[in-house]
Amino acid sequence: MSSLIKIFFTTSFAILAACSAEESTVGSVQSAAENPAAEDLEVLTAEIGSFGIDLSHQDPDTRAGDDFFRFTNGQWLDTYELPADRSNYGSFSVLGDRSDERVRTIITDLTSIEPAQDSMEQKISDYYLSYMNTDALNERGISPLLPGLSQLAQIDTAQELVAAFGRSRIDTTASPISFGIGADRSNSDRHQLGVSIGGIGLPDRDYYLEDTEQYLNVRAEYMAHIERILDFANIEDSAAKAAAVLAVETRIAEHVWPRAERRNRDLTYNPMSYDEFTATYPGFDWDAYFSSAGVQSLEDLNVSYPSAMAPIIDLIAEIPVANWNSYMTYHFISNNAGVLSDEIDQENFHFYSTILNGVPQQRERWERGVARVSALNSLGEAVGQVYVERHFPESAKQQMGDLVENLRAALAQSIEQLDWMGDETKAEAILKLNAFRPKIAYPDEWTDLSSIEIGRDDLFANAQSVREFNYEDSLSRLGKPTNREEWGMTPQTVNAYYNSSFNEIVFPAGILQPPFFDPAADLAVNYGGIGAVIGHEMGHGFDDQGSKSDSMGVQRNWWTDEDRSNFEVLTTALAAQYDQFEPVEGYFIDGNFTLGENIGDVGGLSLAYRAYKMALGGEEAPIIDGLTGDQRFFLSWAQVWQRKYREDALIQRLTSDPHSPSEFRVNGVVRNFDEWYEAFNVQPEDALYLSPEERVRIW
Repeated sequence: MSSLIKIFFTTSFAILAACSAEESTVGSVQSAAENPAAEDLEVLTAEIGSFGIDLSHQDPDTRAGDDFFRFTNGQWLDTYELPADRSNYGSFSVLGDRSDERVRTIITDLTSIEPAQDSMEQKISDYYLSYMNTDALNERGISPLLPGLSQLAQIDTAQELVAAFGRSRIDTTASPISFGIGADRSNSDRHQLGVSIGGIGLPDRDYYLEDTEQYLNVRAEYMAHIERILDFANIEDSAAKAAAVLAVETRIAEHVWPRAERRNRDLTYNPMSYDEFTATYPGFDWDAYFSSAGVQSLEDLNVSYPSAMAPIIDLIAEIPVANWNSYMTYHFISNNAGVLSDEIDQENFHFYSTILNGVPQQRERWERGVARVSALNSLGEAVGQVYVERHFPESAKQQMGDLVENLRAALAQSIEQLDWMGDETKAEAILKLNAFRPKIAYPDEWTDLSSIEIGRDDLFANAQSVREFNYEDSLSRLGKPTNREEWGMTPQTVNAYYNSSFNEIVFPAGILQPPFFDPAADLAVNYGGIGAVIGHEMGHGFDDQGSKSDSMGVQRNWWTDEDRSNFEVLTTALAAQYDQFEPVEGYFIDGNFTLGENIGDVGGLSLAYRAYKMALGGEEAPIIDGLTGDQRFFLSWAQVWQRKYREDALIQRLTSDPHSPSEFRVNGVVRNFDEWYEAFNVQPEDALYLSPEERVRIW
């Protein structure tokens, strides 16, 4: 097994060498063991440092055992100055910028010609040009919203309010009750509608309910922001109406579940028939709500937060319609600010980026235009087709698949050797592992976006056309089978994900670059980078929530009670470790809220390390620049998470992002690895030291 894995990895590095040189072509390359001429590949130079890690970023004054994140990245942290238009910056950002530049070139190439009318090239080009035409946007001001504002102002009865809530998603307003359509958790081959509650403008309920100095200041700034937004539309008594909007959202926030509960799949899956639903939650005209939304013949649905539904219904009846009007009016303007005049757009940026995240200035207009046009819910897949043609060779897709199989083999070995899991559960776990479907680089089937109408002269109309396409597409799914070929990210995205409903792991082309993956880098570096990313996504299938779905993506308990109990002992201990981390004074990581991602990190690195050792085939890794293979492996992991944050942004992430901040994706992980202690001679007096019995290794 180990020799086969070694050949897979060697071949993958050779084939993917062309990815770093955009003009190169790729031929058939064998592993070094099979091809005597393969030694020519040694001339490849790693993009980062001499072997894949930039050692100049290290802090020589910090012990690895005290702060491994700083040990690896300290010089960079001390000297790197955050750009004025960023809330944070790190390894992901570098690749994101590279992807944006590539997409900009694609779009610029299209705008330099006159594409055929109604072609995707014309739609991409004209959408971007309409965004860049700020003179036209400033001349129109808020006028594109006047028809919608007039409709909102005419709502004065409870019946009209319910209908407006039903249209809120397509009308870009807001509602305390919302719905979405996705795979049924008990049958992933069918779609099901889910009903939820929310509709608040601040990142989390804590911003409304907690009285820290930070949150009190944000609430005051939010109310002032709402007033200014309403003033753009000449809304009378804007100050009083802004106060009413904040009061409405505070009442909603009181019923929003705590964030750790919102990610608990056992609590959020409550399917019932439509008749049962309307009987369980009376006092709201559900027929009118769904009819106005365009939902027809609804037979069943899922209720995400059942205990919150009745109180929200009571709240809708209790709060005057006029206050709901103000609430919807503010969100209507705010939600469309990005396609309106500079002054409206800048005001929205001031609150949501400067106040909430500490970012002093917007990104350049072209960057925002690229983001809008190439987003998944926009023309992103159309852009992605060109992106992969230019930047990702077809041969590389299969080779990346080989890397996934290396990690699959490592996880299979890990499951077989677990001492806390019994044979019955292991059999189900292996069945799920074998059923994992990897998706690499780009879709095999592209979404047909040809029906979206795009013109060069009206940005608001273009945004509306894209929105209507996505809305109708979503509604059309009810009563139809799911499509497992669809992707939840575009090829140019620098990220990866696991989809529990389809039991699939997905790696867009954008992430398959240094520092995650470099064909010229050391083996240990690539396993500590992209190998750990692959392991992380696989690990999500076996984290505290992903483990509640089986090999077919059905949410059911496939564990014995004893094995689940053993698993929860380990996960509880891991959550307790992260609860102790305080990224900002007074603000701690929520170990239960971030548990799934933390399990993914610890498990992913563990699987990558196991696969790395298997790839070595029993041989010792070479010493490079005085570093052992194990040291390079862990340094690679720490380099991947190199990131710097603004404090306000970090506070927001702690309340709304299930990922731990980057520092703790390093320090919180490595301290659970015996191999890390040995590699860096970590001693009991070091700050990160955990006694062997406190260390948590799950997979």
